[in-house]
Amino acid sequence: MQDTTSSAAKHGERHLGLRAGEIVEVLSEQEILRTLDERGTLDALPFMPEMLAFCGKRFRIQKRAHKACDTVTWGTMRRMEHAVHLEGVRCDGSGHGKCQAGCLIYWKESWLRRVTDDPVPADAVALAAHASKPGRPDERVCTREALLDATRRQHAGEEELFMCQATEIVRATSGDVPWWKLGQYVEDVRSGNVSVRQALGGLAVGLVNKVQKITSYVLPRSLRVHGGKTYPFVLGKLHGSTPSFRLNLRPGELVEVKSREEIFETLNERDSTRGLRFDSEMLRYCGRRGRVLRRVERVIEEGTGRMLPIDTDCILLDGFVCAGNYHRSCPRAVYTWWREAWLKRVE
Repeated sequence: MQDTTSSAAKHGERHLGLRAGEIVEVLSEQEILRTLDERGTLDALPFMPEMLAFCGKRFRIQKRAHKACDTVTWGTMRRMEHAVHLEGVRCDGSGHGKCQAGCLIYWKESWLRRVTDDPVPADAVALAAHASKPGRPDERVCTREALLDATRRQHAGEEELFMCQATEIVRATSGDVPWWKLGQYVEDVRSGNVSVRQALGGLAVGLVNKVQKITSYVLPRSLRVHGGKTYPFVLGKLHGSTPSFRLNLRPGELVEVKSREEIFETLNERDSTRGLRFDSEMLRYCGRRGRVLRRVERVIEEGTGRMLPIDTDCILLDGFVCAGNYHRSCPRAVYTWWREAWLKRVE
């Protein structure tokens, strides 16, 4: 694929047209700082302090991050420009109050180079991009200290508010991507994110769920398919309170996800157990075994930037992430959250 670095440099960015599976190298700290504004962002996407540890290292591209689920307003899919996810590169929360969400990090192409690229021209492009911003004095170039300061927003009373890539997802994206826009599925395939079959499956799911939504408005409940719920159908069976079930799981323990029928017995009509929703993407893990990665005890609320303490049981399983199969191949690969009522310890 053609490297559009030269033309992109006119706008202070490098557009490489990267695809899933390619090997890239993260630029040096100084090269990346030259691409950022005084708030430590590029196109409103923060370069977070946790990302500095990866400078100069090489990684394989996991997915092209050309779209993302909107988890701030819980609207539709959002369009992301010139960004990728790198394999296994997640935020450890060290610069954000020890948040335990473990989000997959976004990387702008301006912060990367192909390993086959000549590093000298790449450095020259970064310098040219810096020089191409007329009237920008050197003291306004972002610093490491500025990155640390940018992790906190203005305080609300005594409450500390955080800013990270997840809280800025709406501002860092360029608009909505409706399910019926065919271009997104073409890009899913061309980028190497998914196969043609997977892309067509995502389109079919969108069509089915649109029909389900319409029927939930125009048909009486008795005539709706599974009450108008989206596909695949999670069918909570309880009315009122849901069970509290504690295993006191610890990192490293081996567990097995219960069958879907067993899990449905713990869910209410909103498909939740004690306030935590069982998402359709989690159905693929029913009956599978995995190891506990950690218990989630604190996480940043993406809509507000507040740090939320998690007092109830909330478990992350190593490698158990949202595959985007029923969310239009969203590449964010967020960890799925598990109640202990949905798991059983493997002795």
